[in-house]
Formats: sequence, C-alpha cells, structure tokens
Amino acid sequence: MPESTEPAPRARVRRRSWIRMLVPALLILVWLAGAGLGGPLFGKVSEVSSNDQTSYLPSSSDATEVQQLLGEFNDSEAIPAIVVFVGDEELTESQLSAIDDAVSGATDVEGVADEVSPAIPSEDGMAVQAFIPISSDADLGDAVSALEDELRAAVPDGVTVYVTGPAGFSADLVAGFAGIDGLLLGVALLAVLVILILVYRSLLLPIVVLSTSLFALCVALLVVWWLAKWEILLLSGQTQGILFILVIGAATDYSLLYVARFREELRSTKDKGAAVIAAWKGSFEPILASGGTVIAGLMCLLLSDLKSNSTLGPVASIGIVFAMLSALTLLPALLFAFGRAAFWPRRPKFEPEVVRAEDGMATTGLWAKVARLVQRRPRVIWIVTTLVLAVGALGVTQLNANGVPQSDLVLGSSEARDGQVALGEHFPGGSGSPVYVVVDESKLQDAADVMLANDGIDSVAVTASDSPSGSAGVTEDGIAAFGPPGTPAPEPTVVDGEVLLQGTLTDAADSDAAASTVRDLRVDLTDLDARVGGVTATAVDTNDASVHDRNLIIPIVLVVILFILMLLLRSILAPVLLILTTVLSFGTAMGVSALVFNGIFDFPGADPAVPLYGFVFLVALGIDYNIFLMTRVREESLKHGTREGVLRGLAVTGGVITSAGLVLAATFAALSVIPILFLAQLAFIVAFGVLLDTFVVRTLLVPALTYDIGRAVWWPSKLGRGEK
Repeated sequence: MPESTEPAPRARVRRRSWIRMLVPALLILVWLAGAGLGGPLFGKVSEVSSNDQTSYLPSSSDATEVQQLLGEFNDSEAIPAIVVFVGDEELTESQLSAIDDAVSGATDVEGVADEVSPAIPSEDGMAVQAFIPISSDADLGDAVSALEDELRAAVPDGVTVYVTGPAGFSADLVAGFAGIDGLLLGVALLAVLVILILVYRSLLLPIVVLSTSLFALCVALLVVWWLAKWEILLLSGQTQGILFILVIGAATDYSLLYVARFREELRSTKDKGAAVIAAWKGSFEPILASGGTVIAGLMCLLLSDLKSNSTLGPVASIGIVFAMLSALTLLPALLFAFGRAAFWPRRPKFEPEVVRAEDGMATTGLWAKVARLVQRRPRVIWIVTTLVLAVGALGVTQLNANGVPQSDLVLGSSEARDGQVALGEHFPGGSGSPVYVVVDESKLQDAADVMLANDGIDSVAVTASDSPSGSAGVTEDGIAAFGPPGTPAPEPTVVDGEVLLQGTLTDAADSDAAASTVRDLRVDLTDLDARVGGVTATAVDTNDASVHDRNLIIPIVLVVILFILMLLLRSILAPVLLILTTVLSFGTAMGVSALVFNGIFDFPGADPAVPLYGFVFLVALGIDYNIFLMTRVREESLKHGTREGVLRGLAVTGGVITSAGLVLAATFAALSVIPILFLAQLAFIVAFGVLLDTFVVRTLLVPALTYDIGRAVWWPSKLGRGEK
C-alpha cells in the first residue's frame, strides 16, 4: 500500500503554528517600515502645501483668470507687503528721511524683491506707506519677520512700523498653522492617551491602541505628502490639520471596537489566536461600513467648485483607509503578540460558564440600567429627546456663515490686522490691495470711466511698464501724464490685446463694503467683457463657491449615506430613521454652536464652508456610532427578536461607543489649539456634535425609537416580517 503524501497531524499543527506567528510578525514589520518612512515627513508638509486662496478657486472664476494674468503684466509673481509707518505726531523731515532710507534699504533683506516703491506720505502728515514685494520663492514667514526687524531697527523713535497687506496676512496664516506638526499632534495624542488609560485602566493597551493610530497617520502622511509633491493633490495647512485629527480619532474608534470584541472572545476561549480571528470577524463589517460611510461622505466633496474642499475629500479618505487597515491588521497582530497581557493588570478571565449564563446580555452596570430605562419608557424618551434637540436646532437661525474678513481669519493678536487699521486711518482703506480689471485695450477709457464713477473706488491706474511706478494714473479725462508738463503719457502694457487697470478701494479690501464694490463693478462692466480680480474679488468668489458647494453637496451626502445604510442593515425604514436622527443632531449642534459663537466667543461670523465641513464630519462620523449600535442590534435581533435585541445591543456596545465618542470629541477639540478661526469653529461644532450623538442620540433616541417601533423597523426585510 503506497505511503500517504498527507503531512502528519503533528507536522500540520507545527506549520499552522509557524504561519500564525509569521503573519502577525510580517504585518508589524510592514507597518513599522511605513511609519519609519512617513514619520520624518512631519514638519515638512509646508514644503508641498499652499495657503494661497486663489489657487483653490475654480479655474474658470474671474479672480483666478486675473491672478494668472498678473505675472504677464507685471513680470513678477512676488507677494506685496504694505509697510505702514505711523508717527506719534506729525512726521518731521528727519523722520521722513529716515523712513525713505529704510524703505530703500529693504531690498537688502533676504526674500525681498527689488521692485520696492517709494515711500508715500499721507495727507495728514502722520503716516507713510510703502509697497515692498516678497519673492514667491522665499519663506514668507521668515521674510516678513526679517523685514519687520530690519525696518524697526532703521526708523527713529516715535515711529511705529506695521507690515500688512497680502504678505502680512499670509505670514499670519503661516504662523497660525505652524503648530500643526507639534502642538496639535501632541495635544491630540495626549488627550487620547488619557482617555484610553481611564477606559482600560491599563498601561500597555492604551499604548498599543495609540501606536495603531500613530502608525496609520504616518503611512497616510507618507502617501499624501508624495501625492502633493507630484502635484496630484493640493494640500493646505487646514487640510493637514483635519487629516491629522481625523486619522487619530477614526483609527482609535475602530481600535476600541475591535478591542471590545477581542475582550469578549477571550472570556469564552483560551486560544488568543482564535480570539483574534473571532474578534476580526465580528468587527470587520461594522468597521468597514463605518469607514466606507465616512469615505463616501468625504468623496462627495469632489463635487465642490472650491479646490480646498474637493482636495480634502481624497486626502481625508486616504487617512480613513489607513485608519481602517491599521485597526484590522496592525492591531490584531499586536494583540496576538501580547495576548491577555495587553490588558494587564485587568486581564480578561477565561470563564465560558459565565458567558453562557449571561448569554451576551449584561445585567449589571450603567448600560444595563440605561437599557432597562429604555424598556420601561421608550415612547416618552424618544419624544422628549426629539423635542429637546429640535429646540436646540432653532439656534441655527442665528448662524452667520456668510464669510469673514481676511483680517479675522487668525485669532488673537495680529500685526497685519493692526497695520490695516492704521492704513485705513491715514490712507484709502484699500491701499495696497487693489481691484484688478482686465479689459480689451480699445475699451480702456470706458472701463476707467465706469470704475471712477463708483463711490467705492478712490483712484484708478493702468499698468504701464515704462512709467516710474509701473502704472499711470487715470482721471476722468484719460490717462494722466508723468513728469514735466507736456511729457507724453506712458503707454499701457498690452498682453494679447488686453490691459490691466488697478482701482484703489476706499474701504478695507476685506470689508463688506469692498465686496459690494466688486460685485457692482462686475455688473457695470458686463458690457465691456471685463474681468475683475484681486484680493477682494478672490474672497467674493470663494464665498460664492462655498455657498454653492454647501447647497449641492449636503443633499448628495445624505442620499449616499442612506444608500449605504440600506445595504448594511437590509432595511429601508431603519436607515431613514437613523439619517433623520443624525440630521436632527447636526441641526442642534449647529444651533448651539451659533449661540456660543455669538454670545460667548463673539466671533465675527463664519466661513460658508463651516456648515458644510461640520455636516460632512458630523453626519458621516455620527452615523458611525449608529452603525456600531445597529449592526449589533441586528445581530442580536436575529437570535432574540428586535426588542430584546435593542436592549442587548445597547448594553453590550454602550461602553465602547461612549469611549469612542469621547476620543473623537477630544481629538477634534484639539484643533482649537491652532489660532485659526475656521479650525476653532469646526473643533467646537464637531466635538459638541459627537458628544450629542454619543450621549443623547445613540444612547436614548435611537434605542427608544427602535424599541417602540419593534420588528417593523427592519421593513421590508424578512426580519421585519418575523416574530416578536
């Protein structure tokens, strides 16, 4: 009889044992290598990112087209800085002379371009302004700081120096975002670590979970950094901050769900390998559905006209993908390596008899009490919570999300903001940030007439390369002459048959009045086929695009997430109810936020993108907790019936979902350490909204509503037509 070619049972066992040890080890090594490559990129994101608003506008917008033409007219891509010198009293001849020398010597500062304008005194004799361009190749923050130091050292006592204008405000933004790689990341990780220690009452397990999140962030950053380097994606400081927080929060949430399943399995099996696999099978579907929902919501941002929104979709989605992968590969590998020791000193006991006796239903503890409360008064609970949330949502009417001035984008002190105030006191408010009008050469005079007829325009100039300052003034009689009487007026620069007009605004460039002037000019210049650009026009186009995106994307996100929930829960009614409760929660979060922003923080308003970002994150992330709950409720309902399944699902998932909510709220709250108005507002909205979802919607409203409806909640699936 021939020998069997089958390996001996003992050999098969040894081979499986080697495979079970080899696979986790390889997974850990792969993630370690990825983190080793991505980790050094922290602090280098500024090399591949941009905070220039114009670069994020649609290519078809007037402001974008005009911005692209400026370099051809001016032969320079430098960023203008407006330097304002203000005296304690009327400036003396010696002070004016010192200021002239300081301005002339500014070209010696590293990063300053050569085309420095002459010093221009104000009519009241109290101030002087000068236009000093900063090279686009220079480090903006360092160049502006060096310019400030040089000018302050050169002017006499009694003269205050401010650097404002586009370069000044951009430098403020750069400084504001500077803490993302260090302060933001450190605060977020510390907050998560503290919460995990309190949740697990362990030292090793929080480090394991936090390592999972940090490795996911490192690898996500590695991919995003190179995509930005290759100019496939646009990256800004705002997007970078959101990516960091989203990956840490999401990866930790998914890890919490997996660890909870792993702990359950360790109570019923001695084999840690079997527990790892069983936990993976139990958490795979909710983690995949949760991450898929977030990704689907984020990818809807690709429909945005604003590239700052559309680029966030793929960037944040990449982060979520690696958050899911780390929770489903790295974390199981680490837990396999540590086994029960990961939970030390509270190691889960092997107690299958107790598990069978409990039959998956906790009978003691906080969440068991909440389940019994829902069982006793389901209808009262869901009606009262709905009414309370609806009252909170009424505050939405107080939300001012129509845009904010550029000077208010940075919280706290701002020299650029102070300089703009000083500029407005002594010069036309829009000095240094003109309205640009590109028009056909033959229509130059007509366009100038229209601009001069607008009360919001103080003066007009046409770009002329052979004039002393690069532009020639335009009066109601035409182009003014330079030099002695009788000198011919300089010829305007013509590019492809078009000329560039510059209008000095009477109001600050980032004010509502200046925005109205730009809108009026666009209407008045329609017949001349002119395009209007500049700082103010960029802000106008950005706000308009944000409003368009908000109205378009929010309904689409709802439809996409509803479809995913229907596939996941095999039902129509339950997903509709979950969407409605999440939208109600979002409305309450926005309403309360509006009251807090206006009444407590006294914010000047909000960007139109704030409600959109808040909606995408709150709906996508808020649905996560309903997914964690309802997938477990459905699993229990298949065994015990819907109403019993609601109670069991609530009791089992209460602790892990609450912990996940606290982690996500803490990570988003960490955004508030960055002194940028948009991020501070988003931090409060998402953190408050997540806590609302965790402690009210998922704990009371959804379980009570589902319990009250009973099996019909699963309509039209078989489960909805079944028993109980």
